[in-house]
Amino acid sequence: MKVYVVDGNRTPFLKARGKPGPFSAVDLAVQAGRSLLLRNAEIARKIEEVILGCGSPGAEATNPARVAALRMGLGDAMPGWTVQRNCGSGMQSVDSAYRYIRAGDYDCLLVGGTESLSHAPLLLNDDAVDWFADVNTTKSLLSRVEAVSKFRFSMLEPVIGIEKGLTDTVVDLGMGQTAEILRHEWDIKRAEADAYAVESHTRLARAQDKGWLDDEVDPLFSADGEVFEKDDGVRPDSTVEKLSTLQPVFERPYGHVTAGNSSQVTDGACWMIVASERFVEQHGLDPLGEIRDSEWAALSPARMGLGPVHAVTPILTRNGLGLSDIDLWELNEAFAHQVLACLKAWESDKFCKDKLGLEGALGAIDRDRLNVDGGAISLGHPVGTSGARIVLHALYAMRRLGQKTGIATECIGGGQGGGMLLEATKTRLPLPVNRPPQSEQAEMV
Repeated sequence: MKVYVVDGNRTPFLKARGKPGPFSAVDLAVQAGRSLLLRNAEIARKIEEVILGCGSPGAEATNPARVAALRMGLGDAMPGWTVQRNCGSGMQSVDSAYRYIRAGDYDCLLVGGTESLSHAPLLLNDDAVDWFADVNTTKSLLSRVEAVSKFRFSMLEPVIGIEKGLTDTVVDLGMGQTAEILRHEWDIKRAEADAYAVESHTRLARAQDKGWLDDEVDPLFSADGEVFEKDDGVRPDSTVEKLSTLQPVFERPYGHVTAGNSSQVTDGACWMIVASERFVEQHGLDPLGEIRDSEWAALSPARMGLGPVHAVTPILTRNGLGLSDIDLWELNEAFAHQVLACLKAWESDKFCKDKLGLEGALGAIDRDRLNVDGGAISLGHPVGTSGARIVLHALYAMRRLGQKTGIATECIGGGQGGGMLLEATKTRLPLPVNRPPQSEQAEMV
């Protein structure tokens, strides 16, 4: 059974600026979801389940999918569950819907991802935890006074939750360090990575100026009335010369991975309505496109950035496709070096033979087909959301460009990769968008 993405939207991606942003992960999901459901009111009543990706659910909402479903007004009887596959969480939600619907279990699901990385917690360090435990478990007043006296100011030094979460405990490497490994192994020059980062910002700025993201992005409204209409991490004035002055973040002083050629820490949410061919025909819908195939792969956590190569190659092989048969590529930009390493891996005879079991190099990807409207370096990378965003944007971009076949793929912390083969519908014009006025949207916040 064919599976279609009927419609979808996302919030603007808001760059974390050293303090909690105006929206929690659930807030983001609710605002995006309400906009999408409003413009699909008839379909909304037929949704059977909600699946939401989230890399770091907060303690206040350990199952954001269910909380969001209730707050969006889908009713007490609406099941909702949250998936976590690190950077692949949003794509996992889409893949779960794809497999359920293909098997005939469901006809219409609401899926997506949400993340508010600016709300990542500060944790107590181990010494502080031990001190609190001693104080709380002592029984006599004297022993409690003695336990309290052991306090040290060093116990106030917090553990940064996001830094801990982005470190692989198996290989004891941060995600940026794994990008440094790929940079070294594939001999990627700093100037190459910086040039790629500049291109990401340039392409996103162009897409915003041309209005190419308007159908995809719905505004956010904060509690104090501030309106957020666009992704705010884009730097149109970026140049290779400016980026070359930044210091390495992960491997000082000789590393190449900097804040300028890495994805940004960001908040954002994305939703899609995914439905069966039967459902689409029954309701006379004009879907964005079809999910034709998907794949998950795994490799050494130290080289997690090559995950897209391992996930996409089997998709191409079983569908009889080459790299040049794909009209549009969305390869999540965790790091510029990581994206460039994937491109070089597909061009390598040795890698393709030894690691992918092919007869030789798969070939080169036309850079004019890759991340045509920018990516996570300029947009940001809300971990639980990005996998859903690249699927949605690939479909919107293919429709705009009159293209047929696309790939959405990403690397995943822990040494995994995910990929999806997409096909745009025949319609060449943008979908009609019947949004309520901004004032009416604001009232629903």
